[in-house]
Amino acid sequence: MTPSQDVDTLNVPNIDPEEYGNSDTNPLDELPGEVEMSLFDHLEELRQRIFYSLIAIVIGIIGCFFAVKPIVQLLEVPAQGVKFLQLAPGEYFFVSLKVAAYTGIILTSPFILYQIIQFVLPGLTRRERRLLAPVVLGSTVLFAAGLVFAYLLLIPAALNFFISYGADVVEQIWSIDKYFEFVLLLLFSTGLAFQIPIIQLLLGNLNIVSSERMISGWRYVIMGAVVLGAVLTPSTDPLTQSLLAGAVLGLYFGGVGLVKLTGK
Repeated sequence: MTPSQDVDTLNVPNIDPEEYGNSDTNPLDELPGEVEMSLFDHLEELRQRIFYSLIAIVIGIIGCFFAVKPIVQLLEVPAQGVKFLQLAPGEYFFVSLKVAAYTGIILTSPFILYQIIQFVLPGLTRRERRLLAPVVLGSTVLFAAGLVFAYLLLIPAALNFFISYGADVVEQIWSIDKYFEFVLLLLFSTGLAFQIPIIQLLLGNLNIVSSERMISGWRYVIMGAVVLGAVLTPSTDPLTQSLLAGAVLGLYFGGVGLVKLTGK
């Protein structure tokens, strides 16, 4: 063995060129700081995240219950001129619980979202982690925009339709429970409908659906928006359904433009 051969044998490790030199793996598709966890460890972490989220929800609901009166008064504003009745013992109490529950979930949703992100974060690649900030921020803003849109436009439009329709026939005295059931459902369904651009952004950047594919099915999108407007609105008036369907269409085509801007 020559000296040069001896040096090569001692100092140079066996390198697989296919694994290192010729690797086609994109660094963005790697899992940074990957840690091996057993199924039991995953289940234990999931249990803890769910437990923390439930504790936060309970605290949020209790806090909102003690401050429920101004929340109820705020939600009654769109029904100007309407009298509310308690048709059964304890009806307003259960309405207060319902309002506190919805409000508590909304207020604690950032903490719940944080727990979800912390649980799924180890399984995300660098490319997927880059989407977290815009997705979380966009989802929060769009949900809040959906609540504002429903409160300022959808709910007044629906109530005005019902009030004007029977103005000369019946006196407007409503059950407080039925009213809040209507209002809370419309608020939440609109907030969820406003998440459409976020779903499109995820599908586009994960290379599941391209912007061209999204725009090519515009006929089905229009039909789906009409159906969605009819399903999500608890009222049967055409004005409310048309407003929501129009908003869904605007959000969808806005989402297409957003996906196209990202090069997908």
